[in-house]
Amino acid sequence: MRRLVVLFLVALAGASVFGLSGRSSGITVSGASVSTAAMNRELDAIRSSQVLQCYLSVSYRADIQAGAGVTLKAAGAAAWSNIRVEGLAIEQYVRQHFGFTPTAASRAQALSTLEGEFTQAAAVAQVTCPGTSAQAVAAMTDEMRNAQLDAQSASLVLLNRLNSTIPLTTSSIEQYYSAHKSSYDLICISIALVKPSMVSAFSSAAASGMSVANLAKKFSVDAQSAAKGGVYGCYGPTSPSYTSVRADIGGTPLGRYTTQPRSVSLSGVTYGLFIAPTKRTTSPLADATPLVLNDLKTLNASGADSVKQQILYRAAVALDPAFGRWGLASTGPQVFAAALPDASNVTSPSTLTTASSPTYK
Repeated sequence: MRRLVVLFLVALAGASVFGLSGRSSGITVSGASVSTAAMNRELDAIRSSQVLQCYLSVSYRADIQAGAGVTLKAAGAAAWSNIRVEGLAIEQYVRQHFGFTPTAASRAQALSTLEGEFTQAAAVAQVTCPGTSAQAVAAMTDEMRNAQLDAQSASLVLLNRLNSTIPLTTSSIEQYYSAHKSSYDLICISIALVKPSMVSAFSSAAASGMSVANLAKKFSVDAQSAAKGGVYGCYGPTSPSYTSVRADIGGTPLGRYTTQPRSVSLSGVTYGLFIAPTKRTTSPLADATPLVLNDLKTLNASGADSVKQQILYRAAVALDPAFGRWGLASTGPQVFAAALPDASNVTSPSTLTTASSPTYK
């Protein structure tokens, strides 16, 4: 399973140089450290590989792109530092509390899960990366790769030790599926793509009881589906669009449109997309298994987040300012981008010519 960090907001583009420092320790976490030179090599590896950028982007839900030369925006350096801090903190915790030390076997397992998660993330996001997940991992420096595998190994150990963790076994998958069958139904939907000026009228007509088909015929600008009364298609757990469809309709009852439209931009115009589930059919376990497994992983990661925050609160963290600053956000401890003075838009600049001391009374 991926490390407990889900959001990885790295912006590898910009004009300010970060990571160039005279300090030997770029990051230190509870006694474990990563040198400034190693951090620079890791950032350069990401910057130099499009395939690595792609898989990191889809896996950590970020827009990672190469910058010019050896430059890196402060946000990019801080985000990567945050990933490294969290990984080191989890490693130290697992080593101290469970006596775990990474081995060749644990790294092999971590490599398999990391590559699998890269591949799965790209498939879910419907993104075709310019290479395989194995090539993305190979693009890392040796130090970077080993560090990621060690952090992955430690996270697997931690998750397996948590009481809230649901075992990813055949039995657990079957039990969860049986208790949540409707979450994996084959869903047939109708849509209505509505002009911004007509959204209010559409909602009023829907509230008054107008049928799904008549609403689509009257208000939808999508001619193809409107001619069929809004009928758009059916989606099951094996469809790449299923998770989006499932999330969009939520608890909307059959034969009713969603009350809040989804914004869709076409040719510079933002329309309101209303979606109505019209039929639900139970999907067999065989079709639902991959999605059930993914949902269980998400639940496990969510349950582990509070433990991660406790680990970070207790961690002793020191950062080279070139890579950011450690502080407390509303969601918990994290690395913030280093603050820099404005390079432009300075109001009324002037040169100090004479020093003056305040007069105290």
